[in-house]
Amino acid sequence: MKDAPRRRPRQSDIAKLAGVSQTTVSIVINGRHSDSIRIPPETRRHVFEVARSLGYTIDPVARSLAGGMNHLIGVYTFESLFPMDHHDFYYPFLVGIEAAAEALGYDLLMFTSATGSDGGRSIYREGVNRLGLADGCVMLGKETNRDDLVRLRDEGFRFVLIGRRDVPGPVTYVTADYANATGKVVDHLVGLGHERIAYLTAADPGEPSADRDAGFLAAQTRHGLDTDGLVLSVRKEEGPSAEEVRRLLAAGATAFIAHESVVALRLLDLLAGMGVDVPGECSVAALSDAPDAVPGPELTCFRIPRREMGMRAVELLVQQLESEEEVEPRAVELPCTFVAGQTSGSNRKES
Repeated sequence: MKDAPRRRPRQSDIAKLAGVSQTTVSIVINGRHSDSIRIPPETRRHVFEVARSLGYTIDPVARSLAGGMNHLIGVYTFESLFPMDHHDFYYPFLVGIEAAAEALGYDLLMFTSATGSDGGRSIYREGVNRLGLADGCVMLGKETNRDDLVRLRDEGFRFVLIGRRDVPGPVTYVTADYANATGKVVDHLVGLGHERIAYLTAADPGEPSADRDAGFLAAQTRHGLDTDGLVLSVRKEEGPSAEEVRRLLAAGATAFIAHESVVALRLLDLLAGMGVDVPGECSVAALSDAPDAVPGPELTCFRIPRREMGMRAVELLVQQLESEEEVEPRAVELPCTFVAGQTSGSNRKES
């Protein structure tokens, strides 16, 4: 004869064994705070110890419905594919998110299938916030749905963006200081004697591109650079054409700054095909770091603190979740690291 299945422990069992009321157990287990009932930290620890000894498991959905915290942080990307490859631009963000979540005692919940019937990415499905299973969410990606962000904020759902996004009203975000980093790249090239610097800006609009453009414009003004005929809008996926590069060289460009490292790498290939020596005859720099394991000389660029941005985003979110008072939205900028690289050289003529 088989033994009868063991009954799952209940909160009443925890209360009996711990010697406290069932109300106390409910408040502790569900992560709630009560103005009328003060529960000492040692009592909370004792309740959790008893719960573990009984094999009690917390139902996250029930806990959420009870108004408590699950200690679950959602991670949502606006891109159609979740960035799990270590060569992906977004992968270091995830490494930082995971490290901070583990350090702060939170689990991660990845949202990977939030595609609507129209094929677009949306947080809301049939009017329901799918991120609500988590206590709050870290969000990243370029294809941001700004209407969803405004709705989330107005509903009181806590989230932190990785990357600056222009939305009506304040939201908390962590970004890199692209403007200052871009200025340092220009300063480096000017310090090498370059006065005619071609700027390959992004054809697709976006806040990171706008910040880079602002940094370049400020540096151009600071150094009194003449960029007439030297500014070209290019798409990241395509890069400049050989004809466009020849035109920039004919206009007197001795250095190129590309808004993305992949554009700079394509530019290096084109220049090599034209017989232009880099950095002997021409310098090339990028306003982002190159992917790992890319062959060739080290690119002059700046490194984006992606891992640190992921960690900081989690820290800011947890501050919102655990504060007993409303936390004002914050904008945090982290510095980038300039890399002199091997693709920039002197343009000074020997006397």
